[in-house]
Amino acid sequence: MNKFRIANLVAISILPLFFAQANWKTDVEKEMSLGNFNNAEVIINGLSHDIQVKDKYEIDSIRAVIKRIRYDFSIEPWDGIKEIINIRPGTTTNEISDWINSNYIEVMTIDGSEKWFRKTLRNLWLLNPTLQTNTASKNIQMYRELINSASKMTKDKNQCGNWHRARVKYELDVDADAVPAGKEVRVWLPIPHESQRQKNIKVISSSHEYIKSTGSPHSTLSLCAIAQQGIPTHFEVIMEYDVAAQTFTEDYLLNNIKPYNKESELYKQYTQTDNRHIVVNDKMRNLAIKIIGSEENPVLQASQIYNWIVNKFPWAGARDYGTIENIPEYVLNQGHGDCGQVALLYISLLRSIGIPARWESGWMLHPWNLGWHDWAETYFEGIGWVPTDVSLGRNNDDKIKSYYKTGTDIYRFATNIDYGKPLSPKKKYFRTEPIDFQAGEVEWENGNIEATQFDSNLTVLEFKPIK
Repeated sequence: MNKFRIANLVAISILPLFFAQANWKTDVEKEMSLGNFNNAEVIINGLSHDIQVKDKYEIDSIRAVIKRIRYDFSIEPWDGIKEIINIRPGTTTNEISDWINSNYIEVMTIDGSEKWFRKTLRNLWLLNPTLQTNTASKNIQMYRELINSASKMTKDKNQCGNWHRARVKYELDVDADAVPAGKEVRVWLPIPHESQRQKNIKVISSSHEYIKSTGSPHSTLSLCAIAQQGIPTHFEVIMEYDVAAQTFTEDYLLNNIKPYNKESELYKQYTQTDNRHIVVNDKMRNLAIKIIGSEENPVLQASQIYNWIVNKFPWAGARDYGTIENIPEYVLNQGHGDCGQVALLYISLLRSIGIPARWESGWMLHPWNLGWHDWAETYFEGIGWVPTDVSLGRNNDDKIKSYYKTGTDIYRFATNIDYGKPLSPKKKYFRTEPIDFQAGEVEWENGNIEATQFDSNLTVLEFKPIK
């Protein structure tokens, strides 16, 4: 047999392997959509060295998604049932089946076995009407006092007032030996972004030299340190900034709104689909039209969509955003959502009928409720961006619900004006928060450091009125 024929036979014999390797992403996506994560990992592990190197970051992202789904869906059904029966003796298997069918209990089949969402027990009591109590939120009175104070404040031309000076400390500790000793650890920490209601932002002190973000909608400080064996790597920044409440009455909006300039770059940008989680399509458009009926005024259209969401979708603890294909669709299908999820549904519905809307997020600094939070902003021509907190609108108090439809309070640390965009400086590996940015991000030369390997915390050191 001549050399030419041998070469051709060898080439033909490796063609199936070549095409299998070339199509590995499609094969992995198919296996993951079926819950066959073991099979997906087998495909990845069998990739050639060249592909492993060329597609290094994409492979890292897929591995991270698989790991996070397994973490989120980690409860064995029988263990979950035992916990429910401990809390509510007499619960029947038929009731549990009904709760699964109603999405009160979120279930996923992983490698042939049924698993329950790790936040199932808390969510079940939040979502199931037969298990809920009628006890009003202990925080309602504090929100009422906050809103009453805002109603009396003197406003500037941007409808901002009650200015306060905030001093906050942000700390992040990477677990000992999460990064090998002698290797560089890079972190990204949140910082407030400049806006009508946040200004005079200053870094007072920093544990390490930092790079301030440029050109990214995620406002960050990036710091580096060298890991030491057996010792957590500590990062710390102290910041000050001025922050105001901003609130618009419906009458003010109706009296000042103008027709949209549909040729402007702003209008075009904020009325279109943006990646996977802000969706402008026929389904969203038809749903929005069904909600607003014959109403033509954008202020009242946005109000109706806000009311529809806050009345229909209760709050529940969310799974990792990076493991969800389409968050607005997820909310519609599941019948519930946390603050960011309902914000993305609101933005998608508004954009679908030609009302510009965008994402904003960061931290709430309320003395009674400090933590991560996401909301939206709605753009009305002639007025500008108006804060819209869909999640805080899910309140039995009509005054609170009305206030957060077109306003926000002073207790905010807003760091993002978009979602899922590149950080500055650019992060190489799949983010711990691929959608949001609140907990901080950590990586080293060989990969991302997951949230289970670091702790971050924001402390309010001072919060006082500006006189």
